Amino acid sequence: MASTACELIWLKGLLFDLGFCQNQSMFSFYDNQAALHIASNPVFHERTKHIEVDCHYIRAQVQSKVIQTQYTRSYDQFADIFTKALPTAQFQRLLSKLRSINPLDPA
Repeated sequence: MASTACELIWLKGLLFDLGFCQNQSMFSFYDNQAALHIASNPVFHERTKHIEVDCHYIRAQVQSKVIQTQYTRSYDQFADIFTKALPTAQFQRLLSKLRSINPLDPA
């Protein structure tokens, strides 16, 4: 989450330097609900054994509304098509959602 947040903030700064000024929050989608709770709830960390500096950075970005985190089911993660070996049906479904191919006929 921290590396994604850093990249988003860097990209926002780059776009600002190029003249595209946006003050809206950036959305980041994750499939790990525990990480989302730790990032957004300042009290939740007391139950975790180790809190990394990255977690505090993410929490600060979420609380300042620079980044908004949102849960997405693992089944619906578009990035999985590039990073994981998927069953054929799920691979085809994600390809069609990305509009890379036409959906298969349900025949």
